[in-house]
Amino acid sequence: MSHVEDELTSQPECWTRAAAWAPRHAAALPTPGERVAVVGCGTSYFMGQAIAALREGAGHGETDAFPASEFPHGRPYDSVLALSRSGTTTEVLELLGRLRGTVRTTAITADPGTPVMRAADDVVVLDFADERSVVQTRFATTALTLLRAHLGLHTDAVVADARTALRTPLPDALVDCTQFTFLGRGWSVGLANEAGLKLREAALAWSEAYPAMEYRHGPISVTTSGTATWMLGEAPDGLAQQVRGTGALWVPGGLDPLAELVRVHRLAVAVAGRRGLDPDRPRHLTRSVVLAPAVD
Repeated sequence: MSHVEDELTSQPECWTRAAAWAPRHAAALPTPGERVAVVGCGTSYFMGQAIAALREGAGHGETDAFPASEFPHGRPYDSVLALSRSGTTTEVLELLGRLRGTVRTTAITADPGTPVMRAADDVVVLDFADERSVVQTRFATTALTLLRAHLGLHTDAVVADARTALRTPLPDALVDCTQFTFLGRGWSVGLANEAGLKLREAALAWSEAYPAMEYRHGPISVTTSGTATWMLGEAPDGLAQQVRGTGALWVPGGLDPLAELVRVHRLAVAVAGRRGLDPDRPRHLTRSVVLAPAVD
């Protein structure tokens, strides 16, 4: 069993633990009414998109998400929340250093022995969700679960859906599809972006992601027999029929969108196996992007 497989199957237990931890970390996390920016890189950025939409949608305050390298320094925030599994990502550390003393910063990480512990004002360590794999699964979803619980949006039903996602077979013929499109609405747009990234990282698959209503505005043109369109969350009226009319495989998101992402993790491993790839060794990737200092 690959590291990715082992780690993705532990997500229900990690989510339960994170939800229980949320109250003890409440003081470090954004409070209602604050104007908040969530930053990260890669998977962490996409989790940030989901967190921002959930927080703002729940009425806790204006919330934006940015790649750490694209943070708008001229825009005022009450606090900045940084996600970094490794705690060593160059762009995150540089941003936190630049923000020191100007705004309250909190980092969520998996490793307490890394520079992010000193770079942020407050740190939440989810070491039980750390991973050996390059491809993120359980740390990202556990960090999101912590924030969902902090917002009062997590329930035991989400964990039950994750267990269902792990034991239910994937749709027939899905692994053999040549292209995958993931769709979301609201907070699940970030999850759709992350789903597409997982297929690219682990399986070198052609994958895309869009807000569900935007899918009709051009991207559906590549949908055909042998492709799959997967909805994370409730689909807009008529979209399933339209996709099926192209000859493509339609995958409805019947579970909580975060649990649907667990199904996507399983798909990424399955497609990698079908193509003779090792999901623990994704091409051109490392566990953390640490950039060498510029040389004049």
